[in-house]
Amino acid sequence: MSGRQALGRRQPIAWRGGDLEVTTGQWACSSEQVADTLVVRVWGNQLSERLGSEGAMLRRFLRLGLGRSLSIREVGTHSGYSILDWDGKVSEFKKKIQSIMPGEPGDLLCDTRHLPPEHSDVVIVGGGVLGLSVAFWLKKLAKRRDAIRVLVVERDHMYSKASTGLSVGGIRQQFSLPQNVQLSLFSIDFLRNINEYLAVVDTPPLDLQFNPSGYLLLATEKGAAILETNVKMQRQEGAKISLMSPEQLQKKFPWMNMEGVALASYGLENEGWFDPWSLLQGLRRKVQSMGVLFCQGEVTRFLTSSNSMRNSSGEEVILRRIHEVHVKMDNSLEYQPVECAIVINAAGAWSGQVAELAGIGKGPPGTLQGTKLPVEPRKRFVYLWHCPQGPGLETPLVTDTNGVYFRREGLGNNYVGGRSPTEEEEPDPADLEVDHDFFQNKVWPHLAQRVPVFEALKVRSAWAGYYDYNTFDQNGVVGPHPLVVNMYFATGFSGHGLQHAPGVGRAVAEMLLEGRFQTIDMSPFLFSRFYLEEKVLEQNII
Repeated sequence: MSGRQALGRRQPIAWRGGDLEVTTGQWACSSEQVADTLVVRVWGNQLSERLGSEGAMLRRFLRLGLGRSLSIREVGTHSGYSILDWDGKVSEFKKKIQSIMPGEPGDLLCDTRHLPPEHSDVVIVGGGVLGLSVAFWLKKLAKRRDAIRVLVVERDHMYSKASTGLSVGGIRQQFSLPQNVQLSLFSIDFLRNINEYLAVVDTPPLDLQFNPSGYLLLATEKGAAILETNVKMQRQEGAKISLMSPEQLQKKFPWMNMEGVALASYGLENEGWFDPWSLLQGLRRKVQSMGVLFCQGEVTRFLTSSNSMRNSSGEEVILRRIHEVHVKMDNSLEYQPVECAIVINAAGAWSGQVAELAGIGKGPPGTLQGTKLPVEPRKRFVYLWHCPQGPGLETPLVTDTNGVYFRREGLGNNYVGGRSPTEEEEPDPADLEVDHDFFQNKVWPHLAQRVPVFEALKVRSAWAGYYDYNTFDQNGVVGPHPLVVNMYFATGFSGHGLQHAPGVGRAVAEMLLEGRFQTIDMSPFLFSRFYLEEKVLEQNII
């Protein structure tokens, strides 16, 4: 950049009283240096005559403002003036000016509360439950209060397209992998004691409306052996799961048609569903009280530095580190650079795109540099229907042999459910339009076959949401990237991220703060498995 050009300039007039005007701007003196400036104009009397002894203070203040800079050394430390120092001096100067100037007080500086800070130790991309859980555990596990500055960047501040709010809110231990069972057990303890974790002074307690009705997974003769193996492992991990024969099922759930069912697994405790929105809002409220900063905007660029080394095979490997995140402000062409030490990619269905911004997957095919994060948005439909003679209050969340699922919704004989499409049926994820024909042709016939009274159901509403779908093995990605060494992942759970968020957030925080997983060993979920082609396949995806 040649000369002195305005870059992302903020609103020019900030304060004016009488014949004095104080303005702010942001100027780039080079491509590497951006300075915040204050401009003072005085009409009539000279500044020194007008302000007297305050003029010297003003000049010192301006020099401070123009000369401030920040650089990252390590998590929790930085050199130069802190943002708190700057804000304090702004407040002091504002009071001085207002005490001697006529007219309305006004604002000394334009309102920049919507802007992210210039520096944050950790930037979390994505403000859903996974991102908020990471923020919570970073703050909770830090050895000193306010030791780490954490910024959460979320582009959809209303969460209108976020997977969290559009989920059916289930939690279960009936998975095929031990790590997922352990995550569920950790999460259910977190949810049951939610107000011990997320209580905020002078705010009402959280009510997650947890319904402990369990999950019921049905299996055909072909799938019975796998179901039995899974239940044996789940019990070993501490889950309370019962195997039920068709005769036992018929006795307990007389409204169910047993045709094609050879075996079922039923969660006796710590399974059911809850209100996802309450968990989201509770986490957000708590982390704000802990000092976590929020910004509505979209991450559009990462600035990185790199160095090369040779691996054990003598091959050259390029290691990169993100040192600046560019956040594009909502409804604006303006972006704000944020210097950082760590980036957490918790962008859900869009985390693959965020990884690409950091250069992940942009190397030669077949190499670690060329290995992409295989997470993409997959659209899923949820339908709500009414059936006056439908199953009663004891109804669990039922998953049929063909993948169709349903559960009760409230007390008025309403139900929600759906089905994951096959690869050939995958809908276009470009929007969240609902395909009502999918229910008529692919869901309803199976519902009516399994629960005959559902033949008379009436659909009342429907919505669509996104899975952060891991196309490699439908399992989560947790921990650091091996080459972009300060980008950490908390994504790719393919529909079970909400229920596992408390445990995943803790795992990421442990890895960042202690250098290893402590509570649950999540090493099978590291990014390197994609390059090594080592699938950690989760079979129980609903």
